[in-house]
Formats: sequence, structure tokens, C-alpha cells
Amino acid sequence: MHRNMEVAEEEQFTLFQKVQVQERKRNGESEWGTFKDSLRAPIHCWFTYPAGFSYKAVESSLKKYGIGKGQTIYDPFMGTGTTNLVAKQYAINSYGVEAHPFVFRIAKAKLNWNINRTDALEALRIIEQRVIAHQKKKEKNIKKFLSDQFPELVIKCYEANTLYDLFLIREAITSGEYSQPVTDFLFVGLTRLLREVSTAATGWPYVAPQKFNSSAVGKNALKEYYRLVVKMLGDIESMLKKASAGYERSEHKIFNGDSGDTKKWIPDKCIDHVFTSPPYLNNYDYADRTRLELYFFGYAKTWGDITELVRKKLITSATTQIQRDNPRYDLSLRLKQDVPEIYNYLQIAVSRLSELRTIKGGKKSYDRLVSGYFNDMYCILKDTYRVMKPKATAIFVLGDSAPYGVHIPTDEFIGKIGKGIGFKSYSCDVLRTRGGKWKNNPQRHDVTLRESIVTLTR
Repeated sequence: MHRNMEVAEEEQFTLFQKVQVQERKRNGESEWGTFKDSLRAPIHCWFTYPAGFSYKAVESSLKKYGIGKGQTIYDPFMGTGTTNLVAKQYAINSYGVEAHPFVFRIAKAKLNWNINRTDALEALRIIEQRVIAHQKKKEKNIKKFLSDQFPELVIKCYEANTLYDLFLIREAITSGEYSQPVTDFLFVGLTRLLREVSTAATGWPYVAPQKFNSSAVGKNALKEYYRLVVKMLGDIESMLKKASAGYERSEHKIFNGDSGDTKKWIPDKCIDHVFTSPPYLNNYDYADRTRLELYFFGYAKTWGDITELVRKKLITSATTQIQRDNPRYDLSLRLKQDVPEIYNYLQIAVSRLSELRTIKGGKKSYDRLVSGYFNDMYCILKDTYRVMKPKATAIFVLGDSAPYGVHIPTDEFIGKIGKGIGFKSYSCDVLRTRGGKWKNNPQRHDVTLRESIVTLTR
């Protein structure tokens, strides 16, 4: 059975699909699974999230399925709120769930457009005065002062004077003198600034202190912060001008927690449409990718802190989350009951990965990762089915993977698991091919990967 399935999966990328990919590329749709479009869009651009997707994909889905005012859309992997932002712009109600507490705070701030411009500018003026006042009586040994405040990674990413100014801005924001919406707004502005003024290579997704970013040398953090906040206020004004009439009456209920169990937050059969992009099965550590921000704001000081605060709460998608003796990473028998064909394929794949792990560099726990990922996705699909109205449609943007060269057709499997738990039908439409840049790397596999739109109908 394993061999037959493997051949079938290889044959799925047909000539028709190749033509389809080229058509999507011409229409600009091939980038829907990336954050490129959102980098230039008001409010969406406030936080460059490497796991984000295009707001244009959400707009297209709303139009295609006729979702409009008064209806409700849901994103079980909310991230920084792309789906919810689009919903608000078009006066559509929304729900969102995000497990990462820092990312959740970003989304919450982006959804609040009731920022009083006068209050925000007054807060900015006070922050500026305080920073300038402290600059005049700067610490005698600034490097020692900073080393007492921040982990080594943060110290390595900035010139001392810049980091000191960033610290002063942070302290002025958290003084407690401003309303919570203004505080959250100012917090996002500072978050956005962190990577722009770093002299280390801090482009997403990695932070590389050993690589020098000369463009940040001599930047005035306070002036850059002032510029960013004023621009963000302009973004809100721009969004308000484009927003549909009645947007302010739409409701947006977002939660920091587990999207595999939302009964305490989301009623049964209340969702008209789902648009989401789950973590891909590609060993991407979402907790680590925000380490600079978590360290700077004092959420965490060590790798262990990040594990407790973030990693343990996220869907399984990275080997850094794995505890090999934890039964959470045993392939669930519920998968065997509902989708035996998928269970059998995964069981063979997991066994093969367990063997490869012993001879591959790094000995990565891809076997346990694959099991944990599909266990978690099963629960999330089950809960998503519960909250959807009959005949509603769920869109999942995601990619397949090939850890140690063992192909896992994640997109097809999500569709088949969905059918197994009750969805009426599914389809997979390929957005683009992936992984070509690694073809000459002997440490990587040579499997052609794809990014797809999986459509599930209840």
C-alpha cells in the first residue's frame, strides 16, 4: 500500500497542475501563501511576520464564497490577524485563535482602530521628553547597565547607545500612564523598530549577530520611532477611508489559546467561512523566530523560558518541541479509526524516519514531529468542523514536506482527514512549487514540494 500511495502522490502533479501554477503566477496568486503583499498594506505591515500570508488571498476567498456583512469568518491559526483585519475592513464578524502570546498581542493591537490621534501624539511627546532627559544623565557604564537588563543575544544586536534608547522608550511606554489601546499601539511601534535599527542581520526569520548590518549604524532610535508611530497613525486613517460602511459594528473575538479545543469561546455551527494557514510541517520554530522580541521585552531570558512560555503551547511543527518519550508524539489511534489509509501511510513514514534519524546528521526527531503534527491537526480540524455552519467552506493554505527525503503530502492528507471526520468534500489547488533553491545542496532532499489551497466543505 505504501508504494502505491507514493506513486500516486508523485503522479498528482500533472501537466494541468503545472499550467495552473503558471496561471496563478501570472495573476499574482502564487504569492498568496507569503507575506509579500501585506508588507505594503496599511496596518498589515506593522509586524513583518515570516509565517504570514497575503491579505489578497482572504479578499479573494470572501468574494468567491459570497461572504459579506453580518456573516462570520474564523481563523484557527490567527497569527498577527490578517484574516481578521480583512474581515473588519469589510464589516464581517470574525473569530481568531492564536497560541503564541506575543504574536497574539500584535494581532490585538492591529485590530484596534479606535486610537485617538491626539492621545497617541501626546504619549509620543511624553516618551520623547523622557528619553531625551535620560540621555542627558546617561549611565556612567552603559555597557554594564545594558548587560544587567538584557540577555547576550540582544546586546550583540545593537550599538550600545541605540539599545539604551530602545530601553528608555520601552520603559516610557510601560509606565502605565496611557490607556491600554494606546499602550498596545505604542508597543507594536517599538516592536516594529527593533529589527530596523539593529546592526546585526535580523531579517526574518533568523537573527545573526555575526553578520553586520551597516545600514543601521548611527540610526537615531528615538527619531525612527517617532517616524514609525506617525506613519502607523496614518495607516489607521488610510484603512478607515477604505473600510466598508458599518465596519465599526462588526465584532472580532480573538483568543490566546489552543485552536484544538475552543468550546469555551466559539459556539457550535456559528461560522460561515474559515480562512487560515497552519504551520507547515517544515521544522520551523515559531517560538525561536521571535526570540529577539521576547528577550527585549522581558517575556523571556533563556531558551528554557521560551519553551515554557511559547513552544509547549504551539501546534507541533518543529523538532525543538519534541520530547521523545512523550506519548503526545505517538501516532493517534483516532487517526486509525477515522482515516486508516492515512494512518497506515504515516505509520510507515514514521518508521522510516525513525531509521533514518540514526544515520543522519543532527539526528532530528522527524518521526515524532510527523506524528505530533497530524495528531494536533486532527484535533484542530475536528474542532473547526464543529464551529462551521452546514455547507460552509474552510480554506487551508499550506505546503507538503519531505523530512530526510520522505515525502509527506500534507495538503492531501489534511483534505482526507477532513473527510474522515465529517467534511462532505475536499479539493487541493496548487499555488506554487517550492524547494527548488535547495536542489544543489547535498544536505537537502531533492523532492519537488508545493504550496496548495485545500478547500474543505462541511
